[in-house]
Amino acid sequence: QVQLVESGGGLVQPGGSLRLSCATSGFTFSNYAMNWYRQAPGKEREWVARIIGTGGTTTYADSVKGRFTIPRDNAKNTVALQMNILKPEDTAVYYCNAYRWPPVNYWGQGTQVTVSS
Repeated sequence: QVQLVESGGGLVQPGGSLRLSCATSGFTFSNYAMNWYRQAPGKEREWVARIIGTGGTTTYADSVKGRFTIPRDNAKNTVALQMNILKPEDTAVYYCNAYRWPPVNYWGQGTQVTVSS
């Protein structure tokens, strides 16, 4: 049974930091690229960051580049999203995603991040 469980969301002030975690099970973690997506109220889900299965190559959306990082631990089957210098526009539900080709997608249930003073 595939599971992706996000944690670490919450309320943070602008300029603050938050670290999201995604614990996974039920699939061969290192064979999958891991992504974080987010969805703000009234908006479509948008891709935030990606890290490939092995080797550590990462890519980021322009809106978070330089502020967010996406480390993974293949020994623990986990991926994180370290978010620094948070802005109110980062407020959204954040989703963990596992992806491989041919297309297979697994999703977590999401965790709420609210950036507000």
